[in-house]
Amino acid sequence: MIKKIQEMIIFYNSQVSLLEAAKTQNRALSAEEFVDTNPTQIKWNRSLFDDADRGIKHNFINSDMCIGSYRPFMKQHYYNNKDLNWSRYLLPSIFPNDVNNNLVICISGIGASKEFSTLITDCVPNLHFLDTMVSFPLYYYEPAATAQADMFTTPAAGTGLVRRDGVSDWILTQAQAKYGANVSKEDIFYYVYGFLHSPEYRTTYANDLKKMLPRLPLVAQAVDFWAFSRAGRALAALHVDYEQVPAHPQLVVTGAEQGFFAVEKMRFPAKDRKDTIIYNSAITISHIPAAAYEYVVNGKSAIEWVLERYAVTTHKESGIVNDPNDWAAEVGNPRYILDLLLSVIHVSTQTVAIVAELPQVVGE
Repeated sequence: MIKKIQEMIIFYNSQVSLLEAAKTQNRALSAEEFVDTNPTQIKWNRSLFDDADRGIKHNFINSDMCIGSYRPFMKQHYYNNKDLNWSRYLLPSIFPNDVNNNLVICISGIGASKEFSTLITDCVPNLHFLDTMVSFPLYYYEPAATAQADMFTTPAAGTGLVRRDGVSDWILTQAQAKYGANVSKEDIFYYVYGFLHSPEYRTTYANDLKKMLPRLPLVAQAVDFWAFSRAGRALAALHVDYEQVPAHPQLVVTGAEQGFFAVEKMRFPAKDRKDTIIYNSAITISHIPAAAYEYVVNGKSAIEWVLERYAVTTHKESGIVNDPNDWAAEVGNPRYILDLLLSVIHVSTQTVAIVAELPQVVGE
């Protein structure tokens, strides 16, 4: 990916040079009408057109490379650079660099085409990580030079940034008054994540969740608050560290001993038979629990997200071939995609089990 970004920057800079030369003959010439818009070379946007008009060239900055959450349970390299991204919104204040650890609860946004969904991540999320999503961070960061210091300010050592809490002091005070002084902002953060998984809440407020951001109550009983908070913490551990979850003990994997782990497109043996997945020409996964498919994220099961995204595809406009096997090579694990699928199956069954135990308190 680094090579592709560098080539794109070289192409962009060459177009700026050509435009500058052409402007010596015609000062009114604009970048939008002059530059080569071949999508196999670069995807132009308003910001890049404006930079080209001003003669601004760009350089590759290695420190801007990071890992992003592109789709559910799919990571990609991401060039987190202000000049080559159309709009990063407030993400730079949530993930200012690859050093500042953070968590964000992502939800499908207002007007989403799918049923309400939520998924937590510790990587920069793509705008369409969940439909057109909205994210709520555990922390956000401000430049130390401009941040107003107070007794609660937490400097992020060596970064020139100040860390702020995403959970407000007001809601902390309210929660402590109801549930005890030992409630922390993290407890509230995980309470939110647990509550957003409540089937009762999602069903009762399904129409509202399509039109506005969620409004969550503080439940009446402390025992229910802690149940949601513990569940949210357990779900977050599963959904953030999904790659480390061991395979479901019920699964039977045949053919892996052959050592051939490359995929082209995983599939089911038949549309109505999902207890088995044909991984590739050598490997088959069988005895998949039916409950695993009950964990749905943004309109499809987590398992089917893996099947869809980890397939070799070619982008129509740019001609770029997306080969998930490249990622396996980059992380140094030829089994990465197989292990990921086995992990997500187990993540799914554990998620379903945790959600089934959530308190039923909506409408109290």
